Amino acid sequence: MLSSEIIANYTAILQDELRPAMGCTEPIAIAYAASILTNVLGGQAEEISVGLSGNIIKNVKSVVVPATGGMHGIESAVAAGVIANAYRKKLEVLGVLEEKDIEQIAVYKERCQMGIYELNSRCSFDLKLIGKRGTDTATVRITDNHTNVVDVSLNGISLLSRYCEAHREDASFKNTKEFREMLLNVEDIVTFAEETDLEELRPYLEKQIELNTAIAEEGLQNYYGASIGQLLLQTGSVDVSRKARAYAAAGSDARMSGCELAVCIISGSGNQGITASVPVIVYARENGIDHERLLRALIVSNLITVHQKAGIGCLSAYCGAISAGCGCGAGIAFLLGGTYDQIAQTIVNAVAILSGTICDGAKPSCAAKIAMAVEAGILGYEMAKTGRQFYAGDGIVTEGVDNTIRNVGRLARDGMGETDKEIIRIMLEQ
Repeated sequence: MLSSEIIANYTAILQDELRPAMGCTEPIAIAYAASILTNVLGGQAEEISVGLSGNIIKNVKSVVVPATGGMHGIESAVAAGVIANAYRKKLEVLGVLEEKDIEQIAVYKERCQMGIYELNSRCSFDLKLIGKRGTDTATVRITDNHTNVVDVSLNGISLLSRYCEAHREDASFKNTKEFREMLLNVEDIVTFAEETDLEELRPYLEKQIELNTAIAEEGLQNYYGASIGQLLLQTGSVDVSRKARAYAAAGSDARMSGCELAVCIISGSGNQGITASVPVIVYARENGIDHERLLRALIVSNLITVHQKAGIGCLSAYCGAISAGCGCGAGIAFLLGGTYDQIAQTIVNAVAILSGTICDGAKPSCAAKIAMAVEAGILGYEMAKTGRQFYAGDGIVTEGVDNTIRNVGRLARDGMGETDKEIIRIMLEQ
């Protein structure tokens, strides 16, 4: 039996993580900040200085901003947020835009003087907007995650309390990556999924199923990006494994190319949210598994993904879809009745297969990486259930699944730091 404190914290983590977002979360965070800026100034800024950490620049450069008629890039994200002027919608801020607003976004991009620079920040997720309107100057800063507003001011006077998210009053819940690294472990995650009362989490998990299934089906029905999802269903034998890869990839196909459907994110990422959930949903439907078991399997998949990302950080050179692919493999293992040892070995196997895949920004090729991440998760489970495994000493694999996860965090956070900088330099040269 888990302690009430662990149960409360695991529940709180999922409630904090599982939230809807429309479009790639980095440009949406910029749009959210721009919308706050507009509200603070009481109208559209005439000049905006946009400071961004390198990882945000990387993830905004190539992705389409939804509700803009196909525009992409930092200026488009800022302009869309200004025209939307709906900061209370947070990561769904652009959902209020209509087709008639596209021209206004284009006009504002031309009219507003925007200066973009890379923030000298130790934080991988950091953005700062300074806007001027008449004699007024406003500042908005978001740090650590996509909705963590840490500074809002007008002419030097703080207005932060009006715009920051309300913090949980439960002192036992500490929403920091260090706390999560210490708290989360695979054995407790599996026990929590088996034993917890689903009622508190049911609305979040049902929303994840609803939103992420819808965007996957949208990606299969229409052409987006390179249409990786459609390709997977058009070639080769279509078994449940291939269908799981196809549906997950299709969701990313649509999302990376500006689809205006919201997704339920995990670890601050829609692509990770899709990867962690859609394959598990496909396996449940194809195997006729009851709905409650699916919800509990999604708990496993989501928390395993968060567990891995706690050590890696919000944004890095390490592709987050790989973490979510391991998560979905563990979720599928749980769904199909796998033992704890099989679930743990699934994670280790999947980590050994694809760790080190780089993140070179949000773009259509993310769909292909997701397909491969899901395949690694499923292969990891197929190995585990037939007694095949990678052992301690095989590369970064070490004794104990949680220790192996820590090694991945070390690889991504410390070892790939210079890789991240080089990726950003290469992308900015294009």
